[in-house]
Amino acid sequence: MPSKPTARTAARKMQPRVLPEGATERAPRVLSLLKQRYPHPDTVLVHASAWQLLVATVLAAQCTDERVNKVTPAFFSRWPTPKELACASVEEIETVIKSTGFYHNKARNLLAAAKLLMEKFNGEPPRTMAELVTVPGVARKTANIVLFGGYGINEGMAVDTHVKRISHRLGLTAQTDPVRVERDLMELFERCEWGDLNHRMVQFGRDVCNARSPHCDLCEMASFCPKLEPPR
Repeated sequence: MPSKPTARTAARKMQPRVLPEGATERAPRVLSLLKQRYPHPDTVLVHASAWQLLVATVLAAQCTDERVNKVTPAFFSRWPTPKELACASVEEIETVIKSTGFYHNKARNLLAAAKLLMEKFNGEPPRTMAELVTVPGVARKTANIVLFGGYGINEGMAVDTHVKRISHRLGLTAQTDPVRVERDLMELFERCEWGDLNHRMVQFGRDVCNARSPHCDLCEMASFCPKLEPPR
């Protein structure tokens, strides 16, 4: 039998989501300025298909995109599609991806993902959130990245550390759970903007609004940024 929800869980579900004061007014200004700074946003991860983007995104967990881009050419040369990877061993995969960190789990997940795609999805990542999150190693953030970057589908908005940090500092959300942050952003911005907004926020987080020493003197949003930090 399913376990009963705790009092804390029940209370959390009952709490209404409330956007920070002024969020709806700030959101269009944020979007406009990010569009001016980054008119042609795109992912830094090099890929040639939805499958390759899935692999690169899995490898990018706790790893820099620069490092992933150094690893994936050899990976895709050896295993260009799920069909080839499904026949590999975990040990072979680990040898190729070791420098990306956490390579034991990543290798197991990628091998299991390749086998599942061959068994259930004709060797291609599925095109719905519900199906994608059943793939080993793919949670909602990765699924959003693959859906938009691989198929141009805006089903949600990927929330990584950059997006979460910037959304808090700019007062666009008061949530700490990535899924709840995503819901707030989906409410504030039109669906057609979600995928590109992720890319813009990620790049902005790298260039200007970094975690330790944000360059507020270079930020075009400094005049209206509440500079909120997420609760610890």
